[in-house]
Amino acid sequence: MELKGIHHISSLTANAAVNLPFYRDILGMRLVKTTVNQDNPFYYHLFYGDETGSPGSELTFFEIPNLAKNHAGTDSISLVSLLVPSEEALDYWRSRFQEFGVEHDGISNRYGYSVLGFRDRDGHRMQLMAEPGAERNAWSGSTVPQADAISGLGPVQLTVKDTGATERFLEEILGFVKKDSGDEGKVRMFTTGSGGRGSEVHLLEQDGPKERQGRGGVHHVAFRVNDEAELDKWIDHLESHGVKTSGSIDRHYFRSTYFHDPSGILFELATDGPGFETDETRDRLGRNLSLPPFLEGRRGEIESKIKPLPEARGGEGK
Repeated sequence: MELKGIHHISSLTANAAVNLPFYRDILGMRLVKTTVNQDNPFYYHLFYGDETGSPGSELTFFEIPNLAKNHAGTDSISLVSLLVPSEEALDYWRSRFQEFGVEHDGISNRYGYSVLGFRDRDGHRMQLMAEPGAERNAWSGSTVPQADAISGLGPVQLTVKDTGATERFLEEILGFVKKDSGDEGKVRMFTTGSGGRGSEVHLLEQDGPKERQGRGGVHHVAFRVNDEAELDKWIDHLESHGVKTSGSIDRHYFRSTYFHDPSGILFELATDGPGFETDETRDRLGRNLSLPPFLEGRRGEIESKIKPLPEARGGEGK
């Protein structure tokens, strides 16, 4: 068994109506699924991604109104990367961020990668990372030029007090392989699957208080497995090593299991399929409210209470 890389990353927002224009209209990512939090169906769970919401491109947000601001700290997913096709694309994005008033840093070199750090409207800590030559399936309906468009997820950074325990967990339990960070040990880098920046975990050691998760915080990171049969094998493998899992859960668009690393960070393993076209055609992805079968009988109640989302500027992305 071998994990294939990052499947998706899920974060927290206090307001889906503010979150959507940022990711769809400014970042140019496709809203591939408009659904609800399965634990509280009167609030949104939004999925953004590439043209089809491919595994490895998905960035999702749980809406929790009135959620307090995230307080950064240790034992957390501290940085999320989005991939762009070239270093020249970072210049485009720096200008675009200035145009739309997006809080951002300068272009810099981080662990040998060219990056542009920025924050979304909730203060979510992110960076654009250049990955020339990578396979791309960017959204054709985006207002961002295809030559500069976001194509998927890059490395995720974990900040922990004890890198040793998490390092052993990544290598001995999850099968990651350490790679040279070129940074004199300040960050430990791990990769899985066929490699590429969407297969990397960066591990940073830091002392201090634990993160208090809130809006702008990252809830969990999910890694890719092929199918349900392989997921079941992973569950048996984890449980045999004393790692408590949630068991196999049907998320309608994929099956998954949840567990924690030694520092308490929430991980997920998720299957590549069946995907987002199970209940919508490719040209209609994200346009309507999608509900899992067990909530379909409550559609009228949910639609009467959930707040409408804003249309795209100029009609794009509808």
